[in-house]
Order: sequence, then structure tokens, then C-alpha cells
Amino acid sequence: MSVKTKLAVLATLCLGYGIHAANAETVLNVATAGDQNMVDYVKTWLGPKFEAAHPGVKVQVVGTGPGDAGSNKIMEKLTAQQQSGAKNWDIDVAVVHQAVGGQLVEKGLLEKYRQAINTGSMVSAENAKNALGVNVDGYVMPMFLSQTAIAFNSEMIKTPPKSYDELVQWSQQNPKAFGYNGIKNGMSGVSFVVGWMYAYGTDAQRLSALPYDKGVEKEWGQAWAKLKEFNKNVTFTPGNAGTLDMLSRGEITMGPVWVDMFYSWKDQGKLPPSIKLALISPGMPGQPMYYVVPAHAAQPKLAQAFIALATSPDVQAQGIVKQFNWYPGIDAQYVKGKLDEATWQKLFAEISPEDLAKYGKSFPINPYFTDIKEGYESQVSN
Repeated sequence: MSVKTKLAVLATLCLGYGIHAANAETVLNVATAGDQNMVDYVKTWLGPKFEAAHPGVKVQVVGTGPGDAGSNKIMEKLTAQQQSGAKNWDIDVAVVHQAVGGQLVEKGLLEKYRQAINTGSMVSAENAKNALGVNVDGYVMPMFLSQTAIAFNSEMIKTPPKSYDELVQWSQQNPKAFGYNGIKNGMSGVSFVVGWMYAYGTDAQRLSALPYDKGVEKEWGQAWAKLKEFNKNVTFTPGNAGTLDMLSRGEITMGPVWVDMFYSWKDQGKLPPSIKLALISPGMPGQPMYYVVPAHAAQPKLAQAFIALATSPDVQAQGIVKQFNWYPGIDAQYVKGKLDEATWQKLFAEISPEDLAKYGKSFPINPYFTDIKEGYESQVSN
């Protein structure tokens, strides 16, 4: 046998062994929308924890991209597998945004599993039951809650506004000191505009939890006119990071931000201690990311066990809160005992769990959300 032939046989044997070894493992396939940090979290931290507790199981994670586009890719994949009639689908656990979570339920693509896991009773938030007007109760488990709020320089503002009304008055007295990005280049500005419409257009309950009615827009004319007038006194920022950067440099003294991004900047020393947070009345929106189990997951029991671990008080405390500064997906009361006092105070001293429950709102259902963005462009930006 020639050397070349021997090498070819050896390579074949090695390849065959590799396939056999791979088949000997049980693979749990996880697909996650969101930024790269979501993939890294599962790959380097959560996945290894699950594997350690489940010998012989390998967690395989793939990222589908940021924003709703990433969640839509997961929905497209599951839809294609449903239409193909495949007995077992090749995603066992998915992490999706709130809007797509509701669409997955409507399309019959998910398993109703929350009552089957021991952490299912640890979440009472409305966003675990309602996804922008769709009843998702039992089908989803929040991974975390990302919330928007108003950041302000406490050295310049001793008593921050407590409502949109007070903010309007403050901006009149302090022109150009409030900054946001309108509805371009970042969702913190979009969130501020949605909160404005909840305050002056139509309340959050109607827009985020009830069926769409185009006639509701008839109530919005004065809200748009008021916002256009308000915008004369603001500084426009280049986006989410741009608002924080301008706050850090003192170019503005107040603006809407994502809470997790805010605290991450503080941890990195990119924001001075004087910059603090407030959540104003009647509220501003945030959104959860959901853990879901496809209706024909190949490993449904392992998928449930994975989500139970991921939403356990220990993992929510050490992973979700301490690593990412996100609000926990389960109720905060279950996480508090797993956190040191300094971490708890950092996350909840300025916006308490009670404030979050009262003033943390959902984004509107998709048709209203589209109407709001189009209304801003035609009635405010023109």
C-alpha cells in the first residue's frame, strides 16, 4: 500500500470516528437573535453550565443577527420546517424579540411549556403573558427585560422631572439641554416618542394590548403638534451611544437611554457618577427577550431543562444582572437574595422594582408602532 493510500485510509478512519463521536453526543441546538454578546453568553457561560449538569449533552449555539430581523430569521426557519412536514425541527431553544414571540404563537410554531418548568411560577410580569397584543401565556419565558429611562446630570438637576408634563416645562426653561435622537439611529429615541404618545395621544394599554383600530389615530393630532413644539427646545443626538456620549461630555444634561447600556458605560468609566436615572410618568417602553421551545423540537425535555437553568435565580443574578446589567426576566424578588447589596443597589436604587412595574411599558402592537413612526416623520420632522 502506498504512503498516499495509507494516509487516505487513515483520514477516512479518523473522519468516521469523528462522526461516530459526534453522534454519541446529544446536541441541544440553540438559536438566538440579538447582538454578538447574546451568542457569547450562551457559548461561553450558560452553555458550559448546562453541559456540566448534563454529561453527554453538547449545546450548539448560532446567532441570527440583531433586532427583529434576527428574530424573523428564526421564524422563517421554523415556518419552513413546519411546511416541510419534518417530524423533528433542528432548533430546540430559540431566543426571540417580543414582537416575533407573539407571531410564533399565532403561527402555531411553539410548544406551551412554561408551566412544566420550576421557574415558570417566578414570573408575573405582563410581558410574560402579552406580546404586543398576542396572548403568549405559557409559551414564553423572559430571558431579561431591557428598559429605557431618562438619564440626567444630578449636579445640574437636583430634582428631575417626574412626568412628561414636567419634562416639557423643564425643557422650556432649559433650551437645548435635553437631547434625543428622534426616531433615527437608535431605539432610545423611538422609545421616548412612544412614551410621548402614551402621555398625550393614546394610553399604553390601548396601544400595546388591544386590537388595532386605525381610527385611534384621530386622537393624535395635538400630541404631534406638541412634540413638534417640544423639539424646538431639544438637541438631536446621533443615536443611543451618542446620547450617552453627549451626557458624558456635558453637551446635554438629560436624555433617554437604555438602562443596561447606561450601567455598562458606568462600569467602564465612560459616564461620571453624577449621571443618574429616572423613569417618568406615565411611563416609557422596554422589551423582553423570550426563551421559546419550537413545537417540534428534537430535544423538548432538554430544552425545558435548559430554560429552567437559564431563568433560575442564580443564573439570572450572576449572568443576566451582573454580566450585562439587564433587569432579570423573572420577578426581582427571587433574584435579590442571590446578589450582593452593591449590585442590587446599582440596578434598583434609582428605579425601584415598584417603579419598573408601574412605569415600565410595552411597545405598541406593530400596526400602531408603524403608525407612530410614520406620524413622526410626516407631522413632526417635516
